[in-house]
Amino acid sequence: MSELFYKMQRKLAKKRINAVNKGVIGIIDVGTSKIVCLILRFVPEAERVNNKSDIIASPKTVAFRIIGAATTRSRGVTAGEIVRLDEVEKAIRTVAQAAQKMAGVLLEDVLVSFSGGTPKSYGVSGSAKVSKRKVSEVDIGNALVNSDIPNYGSNRELIHALPVNFSLDHRTGLSDPRGQLGKELVVDLHLMTVDQDVIHNISQAVNNCHLTLSGLSFSPYVAGLSSLTEDEHQIGTACIDLGAGTSGVTIFLRKQMIFGGVVKLGGIQITNDIMKAFNISYESAERIKNIHGGLVSTSRDDRDMIEVDRELDYQAEDRIAISRSELIGVIRPRVEEILEEIRIQLDVAGFNYLETKKIVLTGGASQLPGLFEVAGKILECSVRVGKPIRIQGLPNATNGPEFAAAVGLALNAGFPQDECWDFNVPFGRSKFSKANSVFRWFAENW
Repeated sequence: MSELFYKMQRKLAKKRINAVNKGVIGIIDVGTSKIVCLILRFVPEAERVNNKSDIIASPKTVAFRIIGAATTRSRGVTAGEIVRLDEVEKAIRTVAQAAQKMAGVLLEDVLVSFSGGTPKSYGVSGSAKVSKRKVSEVDIGNALVNSDIPNYGSNRELIHALPVNFSLDHRTGLSDPRGQLGKELVVDLHLMTVDQDVIHNISQAVNNCHLTLSGLSFSPYVAGLSSLTEDEHQIGTACIDLGAGTSGVTIFLRKQMIFGGVVKLGGIQITNDIMKAFNISYESAERIKNIHGGLVSTSRDDRDMIEVDRELDYQAEDRIAISRSELIGVIRPRVEEILEEIRIQLDVAGFNYLETKKIVLTGGASQLPGLFEVAGKILECSVRVGKPIRIQGLPNATNGPEFAAAVGLALNAGFPQDECWDFNVPFGRSKFSKANSVFRWFAENW
């Protein structure tokens, strides 16, 4: 864990708060097939206090509405990671300018979500004696500093550090133990790390666009925030974000993410299979996948013919006709492969040990007809296709499953979840030198 990265995280948190106080912040979701920009305007403090609606007015909960939205084709991104920095910068400028034009404001601060970086999850615990019978910030800090932080390597950085559960003596499942009486406090912490080069590239791309980076999030995590119902967040549900270049896997329990991972397969691989099977262009393959694709054949599909142009080196009049059953025969094996890889991720996470197992599919590739039926058989649990919840000002064109991450990042901007650096952590007693240097920095800069 580098001290420089934690300084950046602390600074990002302060920048986000400052942007909220200024009233406007941008949301940028960097995907493999598209880049989305939303601009949020936060309700002024006077309105939050005087409005009689159910708007919650607290320092960490701020009502907002969307005043600008735009999308553009992603360029320079492969499997959720930046491979051509200049192309990504052009795409970010394009989408940011379009959203600013719609909103009529100048964008300065942005939050960014991404799906690459080979994320890895760790579950750690720490405990501390309650100093004055009543749990305080100091006691929570002591428990955090005593957590067994794993040695995850110098080339990786922490992206999320979420306290998922507190236990006080014999009581567990506490979301915030402050002010309660007890003797011993235990905190369960979920850590997620990613390759540090991914963070560096995103930060550089945003800065080169003359925007201020105010926060980073894992796309499948924020997609789960927007696609799962309140009950699903509570009882134990996996969110599968089926994107173009990657398929993200997150598990939520007691309203917290307890696991996050990614499978480097997605909708692009399905399109490539169609392109190679019928010797057609990528654009034609993508079009027939979206219009005619599916996973479950019927007797009629043998007679439903789809006319497609050949590659550019063929004669202009040279067209082919394929049946929908042939198309399904190409799509289904790849989808089954993706779902099998996802099942491996869920098994590694211990998803089968949850009392209530449910899966919500989201992302652009989740819209293939028949997917929830096939996924239910392979993953052996209840499956539904989820859309992001409606938020004020969201255009109808951006409320589909493919925009779940962008909407979730917007929700996290107005209603952020606690991370370990939101607590005051005292230092000097930890036996884990890596954790000690990290948390000492938090305490000194709180």
